[in-house]
Amino acid sequence: MTFSRIVGTGSYLPARVVRNDEFSARLDTSDAWIRERTGIAERRIADASQASSDLALEASRHALDAAGVAASEIDLIVLATSTPDYIFPSTACLLQAKLGAAQCPAFDVQAVCSGFVYALATADNFIRGGSVKRALVVGAEVFSRILDWNDRGTCVLFGDGAGAVVLAASDAPGIHASVLRADGRHSGILSVPGNVSGGRIVGSPFLQMAGNQVFKFAVRVLDEVARETVAAAGMQLSDIDWLIPHQANVRILEATARKLGLPLERLVVTVDHHGNTSAASVPLALDEWVRAGKIRAGDRVMLQGVGGGFTWGAVLATI
Repeated sequence: MTFSRIVGTGSYLPARVVRNDEFSARLDTSDAWIRERTGIAERRIADASQASSDLALEASRHALDAAGVAASEIDLIVLATSTPDYIFPSTACLLQAKLGAAQCPAFDVQAVCSGFVYALATADNFIRGGSVKRALVVGAEVFSRILDWNDRGTCVLFGDGAGAVVLAASDAPGIHASVLRADGRHSGILSVPGNVSGGRIVGSPFLQMAGNQVFKFAVRVLDEVARETVAAAGMQLSDIDWLIPHQANVRILEATARKLGLPLERLVVTVDHHGNTSAASVPLALDEWVRAGKIRAGDRVMLQGVGGGFTWGAVLATI
């Protein structure tokens, strides 16, 4: 039986650092207010010349280097983003061209902040099915382009970045189980309700969020999907070495860990210096902790996403 295993991780953050004090200088907010409610101290913002595919390219190169795999050896590219370079072609195809990984299938996944988890589960199924031996799975976002910078309730939360993993066929399980869920009835509490029609923007091009409703929903479904995924793998919550939820808000992260009965020492937190990078947040956090030597070979990680749609999901993997 064929399984898939993460054999390399990579990430990229734009150079520009935006700290909370920059917001307090022009908005009715403060560093203390932002830290207390979100745990965020700073985030990275892409240069005007950088698109999602550019961030994805750097993260992908780092992941390929870590895996010892050439771009030409990749059989599939799945890229998760809510901020694509264009309406079409897909950002995955643009990344493919920049990498020089011609011919392999490449496509985008749009599940907002759950996007990387959706993409990872998708690539895992391709490998398990036998049609793919190596897949590049990427989350890349430039959420700074869809924020109202005068809305203190949203603009302080988000940042730009990209993360990637190389997934390879293996005789031993690396990814043990995945569970994906969605419920479109909740689409109104987190959305960018606009589109382009006839050369004009129709609706709003900015992110809108009902923060309290999102918080309650996120904690509930992250708890539920972690339990579902552990059960699907035939394991227990105590088998999790590291919990890596979508990095939205430190209060959501800590509340989820407490509901699952996991000590905060097993919770991976990078939102304090990344902000919410949507589909990029989980692979960014994974790569940072792998490269820091905190997550080691043989460790079992629970990767979780929850985002607009509403979508949510989890993947349980051994590194």
